[in-house]
Amino acid sequence: MTDQAARELVRFIRDKIPLARAMDLALLAHDDDLLVLGAPLAPNVNDKGCAFGGSLVSLMTLCGWGLVELALRRHGHDCDVFVGESAVRYLQPVWADFRAEARLAEGADWKTFFDTLRSRGKARIEVACLVPGTDGRPAATLSARFVARRRD
Repeated sequence: MTDQAARELVRFIRDKIPLARAMDLALLAHDDDLLVLGAPLAPNVNDKGCAFGGSLVSLMTLCGWGLVELALRRHGHDCDVFVGESAVRYLQPVWADFRAEARLAEGADWKTFFDTLRSRGKARIEVACLVPGTDGRPAATLSARFVARRRD
């Protein structure tokens, strides 16, 4: 994936999803198998002074969605992508600016996803997201199934 494609996707997210703009979502890193988005603590803080859980899950969801969207764009598919199912775990508070990392879940693969999309017009894929804590352990995790449906 190109830097330009990833930057365009983040611009799209910020333009079309007001919450992402309010969170001050930013692109931190990417490749074909990883997307990393970040957000500063200040606009995402809760009453205790740490990151709001809703901001953590929102950033992880947007990161997972973005990983799938970028793969679809890279392969020339015009699809609607939505989260079909997800489970979040909050493991420790986040007291500073934070990031979310999205990768395919263990056992998921792009080939199966794209083969299914071509044959059925829709496909789903499992994505694993996390917010790293300052101690190297996850502060939050999200397991999600994203669904893509061809627009044509």
